[in-house]
Amino acid sequence: METKGFDYKTNDIEYKYDNVIQIDDSTNVRKFMANVFLWMFVALGLSAVSAYEFATNPQLLTLLYDPATGSTTGLAIAVMLAPFAFLLAISFGLQKMSYPVLLILFIAFATVMGISLSWILLAYTAGSVLGVFITTSVVFGTMAIAGYTTQRDLTSFGSLLIAGLWGIIIASLVNWFLHSQQLDYIISYVGVAVFVGLTAYDVQKLKQLAASEDVDGTLKNKLGLMGALNLYLDFVNLFLMLLRLFGRRR
Repeated sequence: METKGFDYKTNDIEYKYDNVIQIDDSTNVRKFMANVFLWMFVALGLSAVSAYEFATNPQLLTLLYDPATGSTTGLAIAVMLAPFAFLLAISFGLQKMSYPVLLILFIAFATVMGISLSWILLAYTAGSVLGVFITTSVVFGTMAIAGYTTQRDLTSFGSLLIAGLWGIIIASLVNWFLHSQQLDYIISYVGVAVFVGLTAYDVQKLKQLAASEDVDGTLKNKLGLMGALNLYLDFVNLFLMLLRLFGRRR
């Protein structure tokens, strides 16, 4: 699922000298970032559990695939489209929704997203899925640390990465009709580069947000949850790109 979450508005909360930024690394910043990663891990856990249950439970699996014809059911199509509907609802309702409502939507999104990804466990061997997951975790963790610790402003890189993301989405839609294996490999390699970069970029933006005094506590909590959603999407998309390149099909 090549999609991204939300951008964060931060008003000149850092001092810039020759493209180098200075960000307050206070206890509040660390607490904010810890909360962001906590909710990201919760979302990944929910997705993993729901994906496993629907892939291994025959009764649940028949809700998505017709055993007689092998075709997808109407529910499966709805589940595939549901994550986009959740993203739109969260995006446009961010200012109006209360934090508890936003949290419920976040949990529901992660669960439905996991169901939509249950096909992975049917198409790829368990060993390759586990190996790619570990690789993704190492790469993601490395770039998250880099984004948190670097003093270099990644804003200019972020614009290029977002442009690359849109390029991936458009190319993926085109390849949906072309079914080109070569183009699929190109998209996957570019996707890995884009989501690796976006991980560092998003972490730095979240750190800047945490240091901002221009955002009130309630809104900052909401944006923190959105930050967790952004990082979740970075991780999942990076995992999918690596799986397409290195996963072993059954």
